[in-house]
Amino acid sequence: MKRIANFLFEAGMLKRTPRTGFQFLGSGAESVAEHIFRTVYIGYALGRMSEGVDADRIMKMCLFHDLPEARTGDLNYVNKKYVKADEVKAVNDLAETLPFGGEIRELLFEFLEGKTREAQLARDADQIEIILALKEYKDLGNKYADEWLDFAMKRLKTDVGLTLARTILETDSSLWWFSDKGDWWVDAGKGKKEGTDREP
Repeated sequence: MKRIANFLFEAGMLKRTPRTGFQFLGSGAESVAEHIFRTVYIGYALGRMSEGVDADRIMKMCLFHDLPEARTGDLNYVNKKYVKADEVKAVNDLAETLPFGGEIRELLFEFLEGKTREAQLARDADQIEIILALKEYKDLGNKYADEWLDFAMKRLKTDVGLTLARTILETDSSLWWFSDKGDWWVDAGKGKKEGTDREP
C-alpha cells in the first residue's frame, strides 16, 4: 500500500506541473493534469464514435499518456529542439514499483508507438485538447493561435479526429453556454424575494 500511496502522490504532481507551451503563445496557462482531464473526455467521445475499437483502452491511454511528466516535466516544441526527456526510463521506473505497473507500461508504450487504432485515437485526443485550448484563446483575441492551430491540425491521424477538429474550429467556444442570448440574461435575477438568493 505504501507504493500505491507514493503513486498517488506522484500523480498529484501533475496538478502542479505547468504546460510550458503557453509561455510562447503569450496567453493561457494550465497544468498537465488539466490537459489530461479534458483529453480523457475527448478520448471517450472518439472511442464512442469509432467502430471496432476498445473505447475503454483509449480512455486509459489518455489518462496515462502524460503521467511520465510528473518525473520529466513538460517539454514544449521549442524545448524538444535541445532537450530529450527519457520517457521510457520514467515509465519503467514507475512501473517497477506498482503491482499494476505492467498495464501502465503497456498502455504508455502503445500510445508512444502510435500503431494501433486505439493509440491513434488517443494521440488525436491529445492533439484535439490542444486544438480546443487554442480555439478558446483565438476567440479571446490571441493572434498567434491560428498559426498554432494549423500545425496541430496536421498532426491528426484519424478521420473521426479530423472531422471533430474541423467542427471545433467552426464553433464559437462560448456557444455551449451563451447561445440563448435572450431576455433571461437581463431578467434572471428578477422576481426573487428579498433576502433569498438560492436558486429553486
